[in-house]
Amino acid sequence: MIPFLDLERINKPYQPALREATERVLLSGWYILGREVGRFEQAFAAYCGTRHCIGVANGLDALTLVLKAWDFPPGSEVIVPSNAYIASVLSVTLAGLVPVWAEPDPATCLLDPAAVKRLITPRTRAILPVHLYGRCCDMSALMALAAQYGLKVLEDAAQAHGAIDRGQRAGNLGDAAGWSFYPSKNLGALGDAGAITTNDDELADRLRALRNYGSAKKYVNDRIGHNSRLDELQAAVLSAKLPGLDADNDYRRALARLYLAGITNPAVTLPPADQIDQDVWHLFVIRHPRRDDLRAYLNAHGIGTDVHYPIPPHQQGAYASESHRSLPISERLHREVVSLPLNPAMTEADVSYIIDVINKQEG
Repeated sequence: MIPFLDLERINKPYQPALREATERVLLSGWYILGREVGRFEQAFAAYCGTRHCIGVANGLDALTLVLKAWDFPPGSEVIVPSNAYIASVLSVTLAGLVPVWAEPDPATCLLDPAAVKRLITPRTRAILPVHLYGRCCDMSALMALAAQYGLKVLEDAAQAHGAIDRGQRAGNLGDAAGWSFYPSKNLGALGDAGAITTNDDELADRLRALRNYGSAKKYVNDRIGHNSRLDELQAAVLSAKLPGLDADNDYRRALARLYLAGITNPAVTLPPADQIDQDVWHLFVIRHPRRDDLRAYLNAHGIGTDVHYPIPPHQQGAYASESHRSLPISERLHREVVSLPLNPAMTEADVSYIIDVINKQEG
């Protein structure tokens, strides 16, 4: 059996460093907003090339807090991709704003700047591009639109740790970026964890207060805030794993090259390979017109798969009022996408076997 994901094997090379980090936190006697959080924030900001990193509890909070910190008028519109994970859309709703659904580019599954432009209205305040599957959106085009219409740009970089666009890392491409360090991410914690990166000094100060009950000074609460703090233990874990991120990403690229060169099944649509050295291949997502049949076939041959994602956000019960919308590109992608195993715990032999099984599928 080749599982889709084996977190124990992925974390095994880091176990000595993780044990040391855990013991360091235990012996410190300080468990909230201490040295470990500060150390990781400084290291991750330097990695992304930003002036600030603000650790928070999870990726959803990271996006929500930025949107709240911008103080848009209630009911302002934020353009989001219609095919991303629902957390991207939830952040807009939780901030008291209105999500406006933009169809993706079917070739990349990423937010289409042309579709974004058609949706901009006088109520639009921000664009929320999602670097889906580990590939950066066309940020040059999106930032140009933002400049033209006076909009903010919030990157959802939850799947793009280390991804590059025109020489700059994800997290340093917009006005701010939200990060998730969920255990399955390229840089994964041992529980929920998140962060925000930005070069905006005033925004960073506001966010540090918002994550801590709206308090910049103990027992003084100037804003209505949240309890959303990256804890010391997860910060220490992330600091231990950050030095290995680039090597892990390079290995993901090597496996992606094998997939791209080896899969020849005519029913399979492969992801684009034009930015293979800039993408970080958080997921290797193919498309197949009979996705469920392909998954059953692969499972019968001992290969685990997953679907990212089976139901588009506008068809979820949480957004029942939006179910009338026709978003044909997104809806087709959600019917066809399937994620193949790709992670640092795999071997080249694993990938070769998967390729052989896929190419032998009939019909």
